[in-house]
Amino acid sequence: MRLVLTALIFLIGLFDLLMAASFLFTPLEVAQGLGVVPVASAGISTIRADFTAFFGVAGFAMLWGAWRRNADLLLVPMLLFAVSFLGRALDLVLTGPYPGWPVPMAVEAIEVLLLLAGWRFLPHHRIADLTT
Repeated sequence: MRLVLTALIFLIGLFDLLMAASFLFTPLEVAQGLGVVPVASAGISTIRADFTAFFGVAGFAMLWGAWRRNADLLLVPMLLFAVSFLGRALDLVLTGPYPGWPVPMAVEAIEVLLLLAGWRFLPHHRIADLTT
């Protein structure tokens, strides 16, 4: 169970890192696929910086947590995706559904549940344990 869970977290973390690289190197193409269209150069810069940071930090923490089998490192990406999911849920209530809305919410929910399972079943390490 732990091996499968660790492998899944590692693979999804790798996917998130690839998403980060896509936003870094081809922000317009990837953003348009998500329905995000910048209105000026500042918008492209924001997409390149913020989306890369979001997916890059989440992916890196997932890879590092899976590699080190350290459940505490999974808290950061779990919180990122949980807040993202809640933001989408709030938008769904306030503005209503849009075509394709279930897909990003399902992806975020799956990541949160997977990371929650990882946090629950993988070992926790104290800070002192990371230096050894």
